[in-house]
This record gives sequence, structure tokens and C-alpha cells, in this order.
Amino acid sequence: MSMQIIENSDQLEKHITALIAIEPKFAAVYKQVGLPSLRHKEAGFEQLVRAMVGQQLSVAAAASIWQRLLDAGLVTPQSIMNANDDELRAQGLSKQKIRYIKSLVDHDIDFAALETMENEQVVKTLTAVTGIGRWTAEMYLLFSLKRADILAVDDLAIKVAAMTLMSLEERPTPKQLNNLTQDWSPHRSAASLLLWSYYGLMRNKNAMPV
Repeated sequence: MSMQIIENSDQLEKHITALIAIEPKFAAVYKQVGLPSLRHKEAGFEQLVRAMVGQQLSVAAAASIWQRLLDAGLVTPQSIMNANDDELRAQGLSKQKIRYIKSLVDHDIDFAALETMENEQVVKTLTAVTGIGRWTAEMYLLFSLKRADILAVDDLAIKVAAMTLMSLEERPTPKQLNNLTQDWSPHRSAASLLLWSYYGLMRNKNAMPV
């Protein structure tokens, strides 16, 4: 079941319908937020470099550095391997980010093979790289590999939205959230997308003047 993918909005809608049958609390969320965007991204080396560049940076700062790397032609394994640290630093990369990106190059991941790997195997392969944690690996599974059963339990927005949805006393730990949502399988990507939208809605409501 974990290998199922969501290619389009029609498939997402079917997953949401099935999810609501398991957890009716999602019906009200779906009514409020509508069909979430799938936000699919390319798969492969470049996408992971971009994810690493964006870690702990504002969207604008990450986009600026990424554009500089593109302009300098420093987004392929070969070009990064051939570049020295000063060249990479000149594009705005920190010492730590350079180490991360070089670790990705060194691991020489077979990205085509990831397409047919089980979810946990993909996580294991990606998190072996310095600088890639479980959250980044799950974002890759969800948005680049389009997997249908990924709940990003380490994501703050998901935890906050799930706490409200499920009327929990406090924010769940990743382990608690994983245990609480086992029944949502194999529709947990639909749950992730709905919870992100729900979190956005809650934030907007909180920001609205009384």
C-alpha cells in the first residue's frame, strides 16, 4: 500500500473521501479548505540540493542563493565536485551547507531506484546523507515521489493542526502522532495536505482583527 501515488486532483479527492470515511473529523476541514494543491516538485539530485539550500532560511534568501547557484552552473554532482569551497561560498552557501551538499554528492544516490523503493527505505537512503533529516526525506516522498501515505509527523504545522482536529490536550510528539494516525493509512498524504491547509486557515483566523 505504501507504494501508491497521487498523480492528480481526482486521485487526491478519492483519497480524501476514503480518509473522511475513516476519520469523519476531516469532513469539516475539507468543507472549509476545499481541495488542497498537490504542490508536486521535480525528483532528483537538484531538488534535494534546493531543499538543503532552503533549510533555516527565509523563502526570499533561499531563492536568491538558489538563483546564484543556477547562474553559476553549480547544481549538478559533477559541477559541485569540481568546485572548491570558495566558489561555493561565493554563491552564498555557508560552510555547513557546503558540507551537506558535498555529502549528497558523495552518497551518489540512484534517484531512479528511489521511485520503486518502499517509503521507509527511501527515508533510510536519504537520511544517510549529512544534512538530510526525516522531515526533508518525507517532503521528498510526498512532493517529488508523490507517495500517497506520508504523514509528516515532524512538521510543526501538522502537529498543531492535528492537536486541534483531534482535541488533544497538548501538541503530540512525532511518535504519538504516528500512533494516533495509523488508521488513516493508506491515505495519510491527503491528511497531511488537509492539515497544512487547516493550519493556514487557523493562522489566518487568529490574525484577523476582531
